[in-house]
Amino acid sequence: MMRVRGLARLARSGYARGQWVYSSLGSGESAPLLLEHSSHFRNPLQSSREVLSCRVIYSWVSYAISTVGEQVQLQSSSAIEEQVDPFSLVADELSILADRLRSMVVAEVPKLASAAEYFFKLGVEGKRFRPTVLLLMATALDLPIQRQTTEAAVNALSSELRTRQQCIAEITEMIHVASLLHDDVLDDADTRRGIGSLNFVMGNKLAVLAGDFLLSRACVALASLKNTEVVSLLAKVVEHLVTGETMQMTITSDQRCSMEYYMEKTYYKTASLISNSCKAIALLAGQTSDVSNLAFEYGKNLGLAFQLIDDVLDFTGTSTSLGKGSLSDIRHGIVTAPILFAIEEFPELRVIVNQGFEKSSNVDRALEYLSMSSGIQRTRELAAKHASLASAAIDALPENGDEVVQRSRRALVELTHIVITRTK
Repeated sequence: MMRVRGLARLARSGYARGQWVYSSLGSGESAPLLLEHSSHFRNPLQSSREVLSCRVIYSWVSYAISTVGEQVQLQSSSAIEEQVDPFSLVADELSILADRLRSMVVAEVPKLASAAEYFFKLGVEGKRFRPTVLLLMATALDLPIQRQTTEAAVNALSSELRTRQQCIAEITEMIHVASLLHDDVLDDADTRRGIGSLNFVMGNKLAVLAGDFLLSRACVALASLKNTEVVSLLAKVVEHLVTGETMQMTITSDQRCSMEYYMEKTYYKTASLISNSCKAIALLAGQTSDVSNLAFEYGKNLGLAFQLIDDVLDFTGTSTSLGKGSLSDIRHGIVTAPILFAIEEFPELRVIVNQGFEKSSNVDRALEYLSMSSGIQRTRELAAKHASLASAAIDALPENGDEVVQRSRRALVELTHIVITRTK
């Protein structure tokens, strides 16, 4: 697998010690920082706190960012000049998984059944981004089984492991959809994935109950794995989802304008699910703590990059392309990365942010400041940086010459490029 040598060395030297580099360049100064990483990741964005406490600004000179972009592009093209479509690699497995999900959310009460399966029906299930990541990760971490002496025993054990890893993908998708249903109620949303949101169509109470039902089904599936470490990981994810939403609801004026606070909340609300699920895939495969943490790092940085691009698209996309109303965050009073970067350039924007966005005139004024700033560009650059870190985590995995494993690793790297170049 072709490497960008400097990034590969960074990945190997940093991850091997349980650390990674979160550096940024601002005001013409370089400020690389080594940040401690706990395998349990008790404080998931401790890195953000340490960076912000040192007054590091999330910006880079243009030559550095162009280099990051080139690194992601180079890595995503793969070593043997083969274009890999991540979704097509697992398409057949995703189809089976989708059918199984629909059967898992069947309820005895017809109304609840209709609500629970609302976003699992054909045509509105989305691209199944998270299950795709997890299935690819399962193959990327595949190791030869040497303890068995017969081919039949090896095949049986491999099949059992794959079924358990598929279960993680199903659990993750149910938790994700449950969080969407609850978020839509809290945000009073009226659209989701291009159709009416469940709370808009069936009411808030049924939407909340449907989300609770999905979480209960996820818990049942999780218990069936009989792996206490995996159960603990994914239970922590649900706690993080609640924590992130609470952080968003109870935010102070200082926190609203803090990039540190925003990135921590973003980890809890978006990146925790995919990062801990990737780690669960590795743990089920019996991988070492180092490899499990690399899987975690990939998911964490991919999730952060995904949300940062979502922030950009909320300003640059349209309702049709996004499947939801554009400018929805700012109209709900949620300040995201582009506005936070704009505040750095135009401190007077903070007064408008503190006033709130109930008045459309304040929304218009904030958008004017944003258009004069480099907030959109800098958010894209920060997303590219996290995408590059995700790629570095894959590059740092132990060598494996198996072509199927190599193809899945290239697909995971390609996903980092897809995430930062998507338009919806």
